[in-house]
Amino acid sequence: MITCKNVQVIYQNNGTALDDICFSLKGPTITGVIGPNGAGKSTLLKAILAITPHTGEISINGQPAKKQLKQIAYVEQKSAVDFTFPITVKECVSLGTYPEVGLFKTLKRKNWADVELALRTVRMEEFANRQISELSGGQFQRVLLARCLVQKADYIFLDEPFVGIDAISEQIIMETLRRLKNAGKTILIVHHDLSKVREYFDQLIILNKRLVASGRTNHVFQKEALVRAYGENIFVDEVNKNDRKLY
Repeated sequence: MITCKNVQVIYQNNGTALDDICFSLKGPTITGVIGPNGAGKSTLLKAILAITPHTGEISINGQPAKKQLKQIAYVEQKSAVDFTFPITVKECVSLGTYPEVGLFKTLKRKNWADVELALRTVRMEEFANRQISELSGGQFQRVLLARCLVQKADYIFLDEPFVGIDAISEQIIMETLRRLKNAGKTILIVHHDLSKVREYFDQLIILNKRLVASGRTNHVFQKEALVRAYGENIFVDEVNKNDRKLY
């Protein structure tokens, strides 16, 4: 379980990124973090990961989050990753073993077997010896997910994983994430495409610097919460009957 109590992030210029964030998230789950640009979505992940300084309390399974970081696998936005770094696909995925194996230590046969399995899971095994610079955006995102798989963490954080990727890669990633949830993992995804929210997420956290709503998707993904987060001009399309969608 992830619990945030009165979490606040203030930048050096005194701009508030997050203010008084309180929620509890119990897994297994695939939870979306949504909100307008500048709402603090990525900042929330980085606060939990102790990358961004914050006040308030963040705990994982009842322990301070900073003591549980090995239990979290994190994929940041692709724009923050150096595609030109001279490393092969399988070497990139093998970086996920380092929390267990340690830096600068030789990987064992078991570790490389985990790498191979992870690449097969995301259907990238045939690219194992390619340089990461040769991959498309969707292929590289699948490689980053494979790196999470070999880490064998209980929590997986993904920051905008579907931006600029092809439909096949998005489908493969979601299929993999659903299997991980069924295996007991807790997955937190910063997401911007509201049309996919009901399909992808069983729980939601809606932000606009403050917490707008959190809970089951079918409870909180409603017009009132979306207007509070995005403003009155958000496009709302209502489909009647039991499958009403808002996006």
